[in-house]
Amino acid sequence: MEYVKNSTKLLLIVLDGLGGLPVKDGKTELEIAKTPNLDRLAKISALGMHIPVDWGITPGSGPGHLGIFGYDPLKHQIGRGILEALGLGLEVKDTDIAIRGNYATAQVQDGKLIIKDRRAGRISTEENIRITQKLSRAVDKIGDVKVLLSPGMEHRLAVVLRFPYTLPEGSDQIPDTDPQREGLPPIIPYGKNQNSEMVAKVVREFLSVAEEVLKDEPKANYLLLRGFSQKPKMESFSERFGLKACAIATYPMYKGLASLVGMEVLKFEGNTIKDQIKALKDAWKDYDYFFFHVKKTDSYGEDGNWKGKVEVIEEFDSLLPEFLELNPHVLVITGDHSTPSVLKGHSWHPVPVLLYSPYVLGGISDRFTERECLRGELGIFPAVKIINLMLAHSLRLAKYGA
Repeated sequence: MEYVKNSTKLLLIVLDGLGGLPVKDGKTELEIAKTPNLDRLAKISALGMHIPVDWGITPGSGPGHLGIFGYDPLKHQIGRGILEALGLGLEVKDTDIAIRGNYATAQVQDGKLIIKDRRAGRISTEENIRITQKLSRAVDKIGDVKVLLSPGMEHRLAVVLRFPYTLPEGSDQIPDTDPQREGLPPIIPYGKNQNSEMVAKVVREFLSVAEEVLKDEPKANYLLLRGFSQKPKMESFSERFGLKACAIATYPMYKGLASLVGMEVLKFEGNTIKDQIKALKDAWKDYDYFFFHVKKTDSYGEDGNWKGKVEVIEEFDSLLPEFLELNPHVLVITGDHSTPSVLKGHSWHPVPVLLYSPYVLGGISDRFTERECLRGELGIFPAVKIINLMLAHSLRLAKYGA
């Protein structure tokens, strides 16, 4: 594809886990929510549904976002450790193994170490910072491998092991140490091949030191490690699509995803949608493409709290006029995947899409809901085509062929 330079502004708003299933009186969360602003916009927009990865595949947040950014998630496998580390501001190099960590509560039972709480009672972020600083002071290196730690939200942290040389492909093939259920012992890290076993040996030594450092903590007395990952080789978003892009997100993982594809992650005070809107307005003149992420639609869906999900949708709807005041040339509102409250988790269902531009047919749908999106002019299509549609509607794609 050949790209055309112009001054158009493209805004992608991701309401994480947006799609749902009937949860009350045969209605989904979107159908229950009172959304006058979204409904007015839907009437003059193009609606449809996207498939995040493939039919029947339930995506994680990483693949879900890569698809809507225009990267085929089946070709680009990205570990959670990389996303966590980048999102928390740690640089990741070709010499590194990035890991997502959880502080946990462990207890010796019948002579065996057992995980009693995989999330350490969801300790406060302030407590996490204190404990991570304590651990950082105690373990700067394992042999010639540098250890970098960064506290996340509540019980989460990022760990980067920086080796003195570039690691061969496959060095991250180490299973999670998290047993996934309380009452089980942690899994001893091991490598699935010769290169990863060399890394696993360093990980075992690190965990041994960490266990000693944390042993007197009342809750966070153990460390579980997940998502061992190496830095992938990816073409940047600007190289791929000719756009200067930025990201406005509050959670580390989504900042990490944006950073991984070369978007500039904006820093701002606060963590509410209104705080994010202020950051968007402040940056509006400086970028071509804006990725705006709202998390709580997904969080409440995973909790099975359909009322909470409805409230977030309604809050977003009340703020929609502030986005429209910026007069984006192309606006897309969608999710990275569906998180129906009835399933309390991500699902394989298609995700609603709204595309607003001067060049849509419109006049087909009355509301922004799953059923109305099924009636829309976009139909059901792969998530990786969203960026093509945005580029086309912003007149940034040249004619193909003679």
